[in-house]
Amino acid sequence: MNIGLLQARISIPEACSLKDKRRVIRSLKDRIVAHMNVSVAEVGAQDMWKSAELAFVTVAAEHDTVEKRLSEISRKLQSDPRYVLLDLRTEQL
Repeated sequence: MNIGLLQARISIPEACSLKDKRRVIRSLKDRIVAHMNVSVAEVGAQDMWKSAELAFVTVAAEHDTVEKRLSEISRKLQSDPRYVLLDLRTEQL
């Protein structure tokens, strides 16, 4: 069993309220979960309007499968213009 964890810290410059932030985060989470076998949670900066910390976790039998999923999540996070990706960390257990 292989477990992959990707932690991302993002800035949402256009957000003027927690409602704006939640709209961006919900859309991002829904898009990634719909296309990939991962779990997503907002794990930090929950009371801040313009930033968020997200954790993406996936489990698979093959190390390569986990690596591919984490790479794809990373690409999707880097390509969304609604926010700025500040930090990205991956870990495999």
